[in-house]
Amino acid sequence: MNTTPNDAQQVRQGVQDWWRTSIIDMAPGSIRYRGYPIQELIGRVSFAQMIWLMTRGELPGAAEARLLDAALMAAVDHGPQAPSIAIARMAATCGVGLNNAMASAVNVLGDVHGGAGEQAVEMYQDIAQRMDRGEDLRAAASAGLDAAVERHGKFVSGFGHRFHPIDPRAPRLLELVDEAAQAGVVGGRFARIGRAVEAELAARKNGRRIPMNIDGATAVIYAELGFPAPLARGLFCLSRSVGILAHAWEQTQQGGRNKGPIPREYLWSYDGPPQREVPDSQA
Repeated sequence: MNTTPNDAQQVRQGVQDWWRTSIIDMAPGSIRYRGYPIQELIGRVSFAQMIWLMTRGELPGAAEARLLDAALMAAVDHGPQAPSIAIARMAATCGVGLNNAMASAVNVLGDVHGGAGEQAVEMYQDIAQRMDRGEDLRAAASAGLDAAVERHGKFVSGFGHRFHPIDPRAPRLLELVDEAAQAGVVGGRFARIGRAVEAELAARKNGRRIPMNIDGATAVIYAELGFPAPLARGLFCLSRSVGILAHAWEQTQQGGRNKGPIPREYLWSYDGPPQREVPDSQA
């Protein structure tokens, strides 16, 4: 069957439209991200600015980029007791490459270990919407907290820490948000909301504080900067990948072979039936 030039053009257009993207435009000798030639970005744009450009479509201001950079660097690692880091190290002892170890670790960053930032942004944004409908900050924080607990359970994402009585990362990040708000870089609304949630939790615990943690503080930053909640988890994955890489590489240098989650001289607790005979009927 003969095809006309018009038919060929339609086929070509269909192939080109199979994937549509506004992120990258490329031709031989030319690479443009969101319209910016790569050679003009190199050396002038930071990695944090590039993340913003790729996910949001525009370049951020320098002060916005510094705030994003602070959030990203603050969450890079939390030691081998964090499941993702432990998995990266175990994978490295199984003879796989760094990319495999990193992928194994990133794959466990789910709702429980890795999703708290996204859930905190969702809660903050819900509270902000309630305020837009006329509720005052305290009432909105209380209602938003109730809704978050109903969705995700009694552990409030972004608050409390099983290891740190006060997470040392959170106060510093909030300090940077306050400075950015005073300079007019961000509005400061979500910092107020985060602190209102912390106050509401303390009131419900008869004055016992459940301080904001790294996830709650980075969620304040992501919300202040206008990132959608689902991107907060993606940003955490980017951040924690730095620690995952470092630990996988260190374990590769240290050696070790088939290291499991506990030393081999220790065995797990067994709570099944005691030793028993196989019935004759199974012979």
